Amino acid sequence: MADFKMDADHSGLTLERGVQGVLGAGLDRSEGALKVSGAARYGYEHPVAGEVAYGYLITAPAAKGRITRFDTDAARSLPGVLDIIVDDPRIPRQAAAFTPAHAGNDAIDHWDQVVGVAVATSFEAARDAAKSVTMTIEPEQGHFDTMAGFEGASGPPKDSRLQDIAKGDIDAAMAEAAVTIDQVYTTPNQVHAAMEPHASVAVWDGDMLTLHSSLQILHAAKGILAKAVGIPAEKVRILSPYIGGGFGGKLLGPEAVLAAIAAQKIGRPVKIAMARQQLFHNIYRRTDTNQRIRLACDKDGKLTALAHDSVVSQGPDGGFMEPVALGSIALYDAPVRHFTHKIVTLDMVQAGAVRAPGEAVGMLALETAIDEMAEALGRDPIDFRKLNEPPVDPMTGAPFSTRALVECLDKGAERFGWAKRGARPGQVRDGEWLIGMGMAAAVRINLLVDSQARVTLSPDGRARVETDMTDIGTGSYTILGQIAGESLGLPMDCVDVILGDTDLPPGAGSGGSFGAASAGSSVALACEDIVATLAERMQADPKDMTLKDGHAIAGNRRVPLSELVGKEPLVALGKISQGSNAKTFSQAAHGAQFAEVAVNSVTGEVRVRRMLGVFEAGRILNAKLARSQAIGGMIWGIGYALMEDAMLDQRHGAFVNSDLGEYHVPSHADVPPLDVLFVEHIDRHANPIGVKGLGELSISGAGAAVTNAIYNACGVRVRDFPLTLDKILGGLPDM
Repeated sequence: MADFKMDADHSGLTLERGVQGVLGAGLDRSEGALKVSGAARYGYEHPVAGEVAYGYLITAPAAKGRITRFDTDAARSLPGVLDIIVDDPRIPRQAAAFTPAHAGNDAIDHWDQVVGVAVATSFEAARDAAKSVTMTIEPEQGHFDTMAGFEGASGPPKDSRLQDIAKGDIDAAMAEAAVTIDQVYTTPNQVHAAMEPHASVAVWDGDMLTLHSSLQILHAAKGILAKAVGIPAEKVRILSPYIGGGFGGKLLGPEAVLAAIAAQKIGRPVKIAMARQQLFHNIYRRTDTNQRIRLACDKDGKLTALAHDSVVSQGPDGGFMEPVALGSIALYDAPVRHFTHKIVTLDMVQAGAVRAPGEAVGMLALETAIDEMAEALGRDPIDFRKLNEPPVDPMTGAPFSTRALVECLDKGAERFGWAKRGARPGQVRDGEWLIGMGMAAAVRINLLVDSQARVTLSPDGRARVETDMTDIGTGSYTILGQIAGESLGLPMDCVDVILGDTDLPPGAGSGGSFGAASAGSSVALACEDIVATLAERMQADPKDMTLKDGHAIAGNRRVPLSELVGKEPLVALGKISQGSNAKTFSQAAHGAQFAEVAVNSVTGEVRVRRMLGVFEAGRILNAKLARSQAIGGMIWGIGYALMEDAMLDQRHGAFVNSDLGEYHVPSHADVPPLDVLFVEHIDRHANPIGVKGLGELSISGAGAAVTNAIYNACGVRVRDFPLTLDKILGGLPDM
């Protein structure tokens, strides 16, 4: 067993010397044909033995109060109804993330809270029954306004990734500076908006529970589900081979727990898919944010102080804090540094991780403020950022594992044609359209989490990779196969990858941009054990042995791997965990975002005309899939800049646009062809395979590049995101 703790660089892996040529290549997704043909079965589609029943969640029409009585008589009398479950003490009150949700349905904590489930012989019958359940509620006054509750705000939880930081006197630095910026930026509540709804199929076989679902991190979900249902974890098996989008939201939803409860009670498999409208209030949201950015500069443009203070919200049971200043901590040099987070408790569904927690919304504010400071100094935004590039982590003094922000800025400026940008807003016109360019830096912390994988090299020369790691659409099946293929010298059609099953070794799961680094490292380490055995049987040093096309080559011998394996397969378990490197080195992925927009001088409409993202994310495992990830993140940034807004009715604590018809995300018409460029620097201090997270990196800064371009186009600076046309229209110049 290869059990590796990341305490030093690890550059001696076989894949470093690999000659198979599959690692890094832009290969198609290995499961792509299954997905486009409909053969890939997602959670709700999985066939199970037995007569299936269908569940539909019952929700409360209030945001705060107590339920004193349920009336289920009308619902139970409907055709096809099997049961109405409202009296089970295990009913989850909130969406679960990494800890079991609070249970019980007597108290209402947020609008549309799940309080039970109707079970019937068809989906339609279950839906009708759920909507026929009535309840008597003693209403209470709810609190839904974050800034109205500021006086009662709390600080970061003790286990939060980001704590309050004060280095130097920020007020004195602001008073003494030659130029200052002191502005407040706001972002609204946002939701995951994954195409595939949360859905689960629960099956009991005696005291064993099997759940087919769409979940990102299976080993965590297994323990949470077991505790929620009240059985030992070894009695639970979860299968999630394919996920139709999750973005941090598919950890464990209430439908999974209720499907298990219902199936246990009626003795039949139960399917539950949450309705789109239910997702908005029962799967955690990204909190709204109020961010104050203060910047101080000397007359030469050097930052003397940087402060990023934020106010966020949370539900009554939530322990997560949106780490808004995460990207600001080490991005720019400044001797005085000040970062605080305040949490206001609201009577809303709890806030949690939405793709790129912290940087996605924090960089909207920071990179807008940096743009404003550059203008106040009369400096080019790129030159200003380069001037304030830190030589080491400005917070800890630790060296960077790798950092190529300046290289990304320079290569991006050349490729995008930044030199043609007019510094003064409103200089470039195309008919009634005002044209502008903007840019922003991108940063995302780099994470490594515990992960295990089993690799088997069989007597027929085929490799099998097994881990409960998931593929959320990012390409895990393909890149793990590429890592094994390169390490063992096998073409891709000789590598099988099995994922998404808790009966397999516990992998990293999908989230936090740590999946490829963590799961990939465990696969590579397992392969190292197998390579060592092959080298021993070849009577060669592993460093002197070449593996290619299913053969081992050393000295003057070329032997098929099947011959070296013999009659019994070679099996190895690779384990990776974080060590001292996380503190020894400052680890993050960086990039530069560029955008050109057109703003209609009559209507205020914004059209993104082109974008470029230049990213340094360590080793690129698959050029095609990496580009796809980057494009997806940039599109997400366009949405945050221009449209995404879960609009809250302050009277009831309800989102009024709780469907994809009214919660706007970018469509094809909103997105031009996007350009992506990678600056590859293998990070040997981050993990054994030298990669850093990419998917969330490409969101960070993308929105600010768009909104900075809007300012350059028309001179309107909006600090309340998203920049919808009504916020732009009033400030347009008279044409």
